[in-house]
Amino acid sequence: MRHGKKFNKLSRTHSHRRQMLANMASSLILHKKINTTLAKAKALRVYVEPLLTKSKEDTTHSRRVVFSYLQNKEAVNELFREISQKIAQRPGGYTRILKTGYRIGDNAEMAFIELVDYSMNAGAAKEAKAKTTRRGGKKKAAEATNAEAPATEAKAE
Repeated sequence: MRHGKKFNKLSRTHSHRRQMLANMASSLILHKKINTTLAKAKALRVYVEPLLTKSKEDTTHSRRVVFSYLQNKEAVNELFREISQKIAQRPGGYTRILKTGYRIGDNAEMAFIELVDYSMNAGAAKEAKAKTTRRGGKKKAAEATNAEAPATEAKAE
């Protein structure tokens, strides 16, 4: 039964999970994009988005609250100096999760989690999705280009 199951425990104790998420949140803030498993990325989004919202108001209290979660001065300074300026007008949804496939060793589903306003590959990800179709989209596209090539050669002669 799933009564009262509000979040994924990630097979870790409370203290281990809290420190792992704090470390991942600090890495996300400092590097703007990290690669992790899909389950950890979803758990990290729930953990870090309220901190990003809290950073919009630069007060001593909000800095102390965020520091109590992150335990990393460099990450807190980066969050309040640079990231909060970029997300000031955004009403929410500060992170994006992009699935990247499966890990070789244990077949775990992997994903990138990134800050939306710092995304460099947003257009490339949308183009990649648009190019592929459900059944044989790549094959049909390749056949269409091959079919057009002989027709153009015949016209040239």
